[in-house]
Amino acid sequence: MSFIRKIFNSQSDKDGEFAIYLTQLLGFKPKKIDQYHIAFTHRSLNLKNEEGNAVNYERLEFLGDAMLSSVIAHHLFIEVPEGDEGYLTKMRSKIVSREHLNELGKKLDLIQHLKSNIPTTQFGVNIHGNLFEALIGAIYLDRGYRYCEKFIYKTVILPYVDIEKLEGKVISYKSLFIEWCQKEKKAFNYEVYDDTGNDDLRHFAVKLSVNDKIISKARATSKKKAEEKASKRAYFVFQTQIQS
Repeated sequence: MSFIRKIFNSQSDKDGEFAIYLTQLLGFKPKKIDQYHIAFTHRSLNLKNEEGNAVNYERLEFLGDAMLSSVIAHHLFIEVPEGDEGYLTKMRSKIVSREHLNELGKKLDLIQHLKSNIPTTQFGVNIHGNLFEALIGAIYLDRGYRYCEKFIYKTVILPYVDIEKLEGKVISYKSLFIEWCQKEKKAFNYEVYDDTGNDDLRHFAVKLSVNDKIISKARATSKKKAEEKASKRAYFVFQTQIQS
């Protein structure tokens, strides 16, 4: 790992400042600072270690995702003794949803420390959640499960996990809307097409129709996001019928 420190120290002599930032963010002093450097390294730098393996946050993101799910699962298992497997799985999905993780990463402003050859303004919103998961992975490798658990409790569980509120939270408006249409035998159609707007990033537009009548429209940087946004708008059009 001295290889990683050498790279970043050659770029700037701010290792001490980074350690101070991490101590304030995490609530404890990091020991293996190199792991945190990797957690904030984007693949666009094309870095490799002595063995020729890629050095970026993606592997830590994978590990952090697993650790986050583990801690959340354990918390729900203890807090909701009457919950069956399906209920617990659904509740965990709401807590670790991509939207929620993006919000957490953005609130912590993790992107300010991202090392990349790409301007941060060109990243999609998922970069915030990716960095949050990578940070958790780095904590696990640095200090182990207990410190990882403490950080997740501080940043996720204590401020945001309210069982009653989560029970009413919608994970996917598209899934909910499709399920309702199928139940009510209503024909629905998502018409997706390229958006010709003047945005720097490519956008997609969606028209959502029910029984051949356009109910909502939306646009986003991916087809999936555009469909979800259109579904959410359609949901509120039929909210009274869906909830009944």
